[in-house]
Amino acid sequence: MTLPYLTKSIAPIGASFRTTSEDFEVEEVPAYLPSGTGDHVLAFIEKRGITTKDAVQVLCERVGVDPKGAGWAGLKDKHAVTRQWVSFFGAAPEAVRRASTENVQVLEAAPHPHKLRTGHLRANRFRIRLREIDTTRIGDLHAVLDAIEKRGLPNYYGEQRFGREGDNARLGLQWVLGTARAPRAAFQRKLQMSALQSELFNQLVAERVETSTLGAVLPGDLLKKHDSGGIFVADDLQEAQARADAWEISATGPIFGAKMRWPEKEARAREEALLQRAGLTPAHFVRWRQIAPGTRRFVRIPAGKVARSVRDDTVDLDFTLPAGSYATILIREILKRDAPPPHTG
Repeated sequence: MTLPYLTKSIAPIGASFRTTSEDFEVEEVPAYLPSGTGDHVLAFIEKRGITTKDAVQVLCERVGVDPKGAGWAGLKDKHAVTRQWVSFFGAAPEAVRRASTENVQVLEAAPHPHKLRTGHLRANRFRIRLREIDTTRIGDLHAVLDAIEKRGLPNYYGEQRFGREGDNARLGLQWVLGTARAPRAAFQRKLQMSALQSELFNQLVAERVETSTLGAVLPGDLLKKHDSGGIFVADDLQEAQARADAWEISATGPIFGAKMRWPEKEARAREEALLQRAGLTPAHFVRWRQIAPGTRRFVRIPAGKVARSVRDDTVDLDFTLPAGSYATILIREILKRDAPPPHTG
């Protein structure tokens, strides 16, 4: 489906995006720093022109440790300048610091007691350059960014979530419905199931964008606190709306699965109707509970202050998004087209 824009009243702004790797920079904001003791080493690396998995593989070979003992909080773009934390088991910090290559620089390394796991990440800071922008539209650019700062960014999953051909959600739906065989490889099953869950979530967010209720608290909504992650259904809608307006809480949408917590009242009816339109029921996910336990995800996210610097026909943007959210969705609001997806790895 074509996802609706938050700022649909503002026409597309012409610009070039991702002309070079240096036009897209991302730096992790970690959930924690190395403790200074332990059998693992946490390393902060800068890489370009290489996937996260390949960068870790290269460093493991240079240090002489097993890649199976390595970890990372998130996969970062290949065609970008990225700085992120990775971990190694059984390595000496000094050896990791000396393991830099042409494409991977080790900036810091220190002991830690635990392996770094996916999701052990607070946020990502992005520095993005748009080139050849239509200079007559700078005012509209500011209007788009101001709207995002005030109303939040739709927390859509980006195109890269759905595979190179964009058909992973369709393939997943087929075997969840039983009209096709599930892939034999566990990795492919997980990939296609995640794409299906993401597609359904995007549809729910799209409905809220279309109805101008992205930041609204609706009857039965499962709400989540931005600071602590606590989740609840509000008894007092007026009070809850005031908290949402103050960015203390936001509504969540479904990542369908056997263990997912459901909203109540009208909100539950909307999510059940969403499944029904896809030919699904909650029972379809029970068989796949191991790869699709289910969870909740914010329907909107705070983008904070989007710093912007304009020089001739070039614009530099600097902003931070919560872990798991996509910078390409923010760029999509400006360009009014799906930005070229990053090559993750």
